[in-house]
This record gives sequence, C-alpha cells and structure tokens, in this order.
Amino acid sequence: MMLYLRHQSHRYQGFTLVELLVALALLALLVSAATPMVQINAKRQKEQELRRMLWQMRDAVDAYKQAADDGLIKKNQNDNGYPPTLRALANGVENSQDPAKKKLVFLRRIPRDPFAENPEISNEETWLVRAYDGTQGELATDVYDISSRSTQLGINQQPYNTW
Repeated sequence: MMLYLRHQSHRYQGFTLVELLVALALLALLVSAATPMVQINAKRQKEQELRRMLWQMRDAVDAYKQAADDGLIKKNQNDNGYPPTLRALANGVENSQDPAKKKLVFLRRIPRDPFAENPEISNEETWLVRAYDGTQGELATDVYDISSRSTQLGINQQPYNTW
C-alpha cells in the first residue's frame, strides 16, 4: 500500500490588515457624510418645538386678553388687558364674573425655550417678554409678545429672538 500525501495549501480565514483598513476608511467616510445631516435634523426638530411653544404661549396671551376684554378678568382702568407676567398664564387668575368657579388657567405650565443655554434659570426666564408699550425684558410690565432670548441663527438665517 502506498501512502499518498497530498499537498494541501492551508488558506487562512479572516481579513487581512489592508481589507480592515479599507473597511474602516469607508465607514469613516460614511459617518463623516452623515454627521451634518444628523445635526441639521436635530436643529430642525428644536426649531419646530420652538415654533410650537411660541404659538401656544402667544395663543394663551390672546386668550387672556380676550377674557379681560369680555370682563372675565378684573382689570384696573389703566390696564390694557394683557397678562402681567407669564406666570399669571400658568397660575391662573380669578374669574371675576363667578368667583366660586375655579381659576381661569391659560397654560398648564410655562415651557422652556429649547435654545436656552443656561440650565440654571427658570423656564419663565428663558423667554424674552415684550410689553404692549414696546419695552422688553425685565422692564416689561405686561406680556404682549414672547420670543426666544437666543441670538443663534436658525436654518433660515434669522435669529431665534426675532421669531
């Protein structure tokens, strides 16, 4: 009996170093291309949230003004009917036509500006308030309009504090 020894070449399974480097380079290229799109999408979502919050708060200011004009909210002769602070929208005010009823509440809570940079300030302080007479910020004696305090530019190249 003759013993035949076959010459078998052993092929190693796995990846070579060059194949791994090429794969990593392609992966890095894909990630670097996708990163700006993820950042723009995140910014777009925050902008949509800002629009929604501004709409809700401005709607609450308008509802307060309408209630004051309808006589549901007691106001002085010199008052213009706008809420004195944002907190008044969330805390509520007495119904002057029926004091036994619950307070008139226009917001469940004061939302936080999604572009507020300082986490230590209250939700109310993240907004810039403009009074009926045009004064802004801490000098405002009533809430006629609300905007973001952020001076960052939006995707539309408009600063958020002008929205």
